[in-house]
Order: sequence, then C-alpha cells, then structure tokens
Amino acid sequence: MKNESIWKSGAPDTLRYPGLSSDVEAEVAIIGGGITGLSVGFFLARQGIKVSVLEATYVGSGTTGSSTGNLYIAIDEMYHEVISKYDLETARLLAESRKRAMVAIDEIIGQYQIDCDYKKTSWNLIAETRDAVPKLEKEYNALIQIGIEATLSAKSAVFPDAHACLTIPDQAHFNPKKYAIGLAKAAVQAGCIIYEETRVLEFEDVDNGVLIHTTRGSLRSRKVVKATHSPIGEKLITTLLGPYREYVVAARIKTPFPSGTYWTQQDEHHYSVRTAMDGSGQTHLLCLGEPHKVGQDEENTERLKKLETYLRNRFDVGKLTYTWGAQHYKSADLIPYIGIYNNDKIFLATGYSTDGLVYGTVAGLLITDLIQGKPNDWQEIYDPKRKNPIKSAGRVFKENLNVLNEFVKGRIPFRWEADPLQNIEKGEGKVVVIDGKKYGVYRNAQGELSVVSAICPHMGCIVRWNNAERSWDCPCHGSRFTTTGKYIEGPSLQDLINILPSQEL
Repeated sequence: MKNESIWKSGAPDTLRYPGLSSDVEAEVAIIGGGITGLSVGFFLARQGIKVSVLEATYVGSGTTGSSTGNLYIAIDEMYHEVISKYDLETARLLAESRKRAMVAIDEIIGQYQIDCDYKKTSWNLIAETRDAVPKLEKEYNALIQIGIEATLSAKSAVFPDAHACLTIPDQAHFNPKKYAIGLAKAAVQAGCIIYEETRVLEFEDVDNGVLIHTTRGSLRSRKVVKATHSPIGEKLITTLLGPYREYVVAARIKTPFPSGTYWTQQDEHHYSVRTAMDGSGQTHLLCLGEPHKVGQDEENTERLKKLETYLRNRFDVGKLTYTWGAQHYKSADLIPYIGIYNNDKIFLATGYSTDGLVYGTVAGLLITDLIQGKPNDWQEIYDPKRKNPIKSAGRVFKENLNVLNEFVKGRIPFRWEADPLQNIEKGEGKVVVIDGKKYGVYRNAQGELSVVSAICPHMGCIVRWNNAERSWDCPCHGSRFTTTGKYIEGPSLQDLINILPSQEL
C-alpha cells in the first residue's frame, strides 16, 4: 500500500519549471500552483497580461493533487441550504458560475489535448437511511428551482439497499494531477511564467505594488493573487475559515463498477465513491470521507479503517492500494471568498469546502475579469469583504470558540515525566515538555529523533501529531509541517523551529 495520492503514480512530483533565480517583475504575481493559481495564470496570460506563478513545491502537488478529481455542479453545502440562508438568485448564480467553470475545463482539455483521463459521467447523492431521504428531496426541489437538470428515484443500481438516489447527468471526473500539469503547459504557452520550488516568505507593500520575498529571490508586482487554499500571510480571514481534513482509501476493484461520482449520506457528512486508474492502467475504487478539524483528532488512522470497512461492507474489493489525506476550508456563510481583498492589490480565493476543482476554475474566470476591470455577475456573491453578520455568525462563533479552546488547551502544563523521550516508540510522534518548553518529538524507523518547537509560527498554537500522515498539524488554523518542521500547507509563512537533540534536550 502506498501512502500517497493515486494520481502521483501516473504523474509524480518532479521539477518541470526552474525556480526563481534573480529578482524579477510582473504585472500580476500568483502564489500557488494548484488549480486556482494555474487557472488565474492561464486566463490572465491569454489576455496578454504579464503574469508569474510562484509554487513552493511542484505544480499540482498540494490540495489539487490530493482531491478525488470530481467535477460537478453540485456543492457540498447543498443548494437548498444556500436558498434558505440567502435566496434563489444567489443559488442560481452559484450554479451558473460552476457550470461555466466546467465548460471552461472541458474546452481547455479539448483545445490543448490534455491527457488527464477526463470522462463525462453522472453525479449521484444516495440516501442510505430513511432519515436521509428528506434531505435529497429538498436538494432535488432546489436544483429544479435554479434550472439544473436532475432526477430523484427511489432506488439505486449501485447501492441496492438505498432509499433514494438523486442524480445530475453530464458531470465529469478526471485525474487532477495530470490536468494541473497540462494546464500549466497551456498557461506557459499563453505567456505565463511558472517558478517551482520557490516558496514565499514575506510580503512588503511598496509604491505601486507588492514586493514578494521568496527563498530564491524577490518578485515585484502590481497585484498579487493568493491562491494557496488558505491565504498565506492573511490572519484576519483565517478567523472566517474552518480547516478540515478528510481521508481517501483506494482498493483494487474485483467486479465491474459503473461510471459516476457517488455521494452516500452519512448523518451530517457524506462519503464520496468513484473508480480511478493508476499510472499502470489498473482500476481502483476510491472512497473519501471522515472529515475532522485539522489537528484535533487523536487517532487519524481509525478514520482510514472506517473508510476501508465501509468499502468492504458494500463492494467486492481487494487489499488497500493507496491512502492519503486532503485538506479543505469551509467559509463562514456557505459561499467561498473569491475576489479583491486589500486596496486593489491583493486578490484571494478560499473557502471552497470540498468543491475546489470547480471553484478554483471559477476563481480563474472571476479574478481575471476583476483585474481587467470588467463587470462580472458573480463578483458580489463571492466578494471576500462581504459582511453577512447574520448569515455567518453561527459558524464564525463556533469556529473561533473552537480555536480559542485549542489555544488554551495547548497552554495547559503537561504532567512532568522523568524522561519523556524514552516513551516515544519508532514511527511515533509526541508533544513533550522539557524544562518548561514544549517540543514535537518524532522517532523514525531507525530510532533517530527529530525535534521541533511545538509552537506554530502562524499564531502560536501548539501543534499535534497526525499518526496517519506523520505530520505536525496545528489545531487552530490548519497549518501542517513535516516531522522535521518543514511547512506543508496552511496559513503559516514559516517552518517550525528545528532543534537538534544535542542542542537543548
């Protein structure tokens, strides 16, 4: 079994574009080489705008390459909830923007002949219990009201014990890693410049723009698009985001499985099931689910076991072949934040929930219009500076109370241990206290220790160990770090402080 995304088996992380080697300039700088950053770069470059993308690692290696590759007009937050909280027109505009984004993806794949296993298929929401049926009925009525073709039936051929099945035809799925690589090539062909292995460290306001300091030089630009899922360097908007992590398991499928994306309703959450091919052309069945707040689960491996059990109880599958995690951020009021954020210099796109591939393309279309000063019907509903105190109050209060609770818990003194390092097994990580200071300590398979400061550099919360992915995760705002403290993802601009055991312990 491989502890990595299935998409990396056919399109591994390798350097395709050189890193920044000197100080440069651009009209627009984009931070992040996932589907959002590449879409913005592609659409802007086609308009003749001098644009550069700065990617800390490799194109499509982050959230984009960890998704399930599903493309659908449906949304995780459900249209009937949007209609209830807002109105019919807001839901209609959301659906319109997502439909236009899906058309754009289809056109890009066709025009540039991107080999990414793209396939038109259906999206299906399954009620596995009678209690879930009313939710499907509400969503079906909402879809019909906003003009989306859908059917609601009492049975499902794939889930014979289902109590209802809601289907939207003409949706799609693809290999997101391959698409990101193909989109990057198309963007470069249009005139976009991509710098890989170029991590942003700091932003500095200067006359007529922003100076971006990276690990490999500086880039001066008039405008900056923060397309890093969680906007790095922006502390205020993180108070409006809930960082969540979900897991994916893949297993060889032994019997034919119909094409389609299947969401199966599980209380307040759902599992997502579909087939996918790895790099050798073998078919696997994927199952995604088990969401939880980042850094707030004691036994992440248990969630992988639940997903595996779910698959085995319903389908004829072999041993697990791939497992991985994926991160998403929920906005405070059901709708993503996409647009102008600060003085017409800073643009951002975040809060996609689990619908990022399509929303990332929406961001490319919308931000391209905004930077050019063109009107766009979607601008108001996605505005990052919108103020919806009634619509967002409940989730904002809940998320920030949770953050405060985690911050306080991290400051509670641990029970002192005579030698806490001796209690750490191989492959295990623990936060320990030595001489009043908290450290994250990991012991590898060879018995060697990696020691980092347990204080997240973003806002000072204490990180926790993720035993499923062997990472240090911040329970407050979702920043994640390797066992040696290297930044993986999230709003932090810095690594955890790495400490040699011989220095302080």
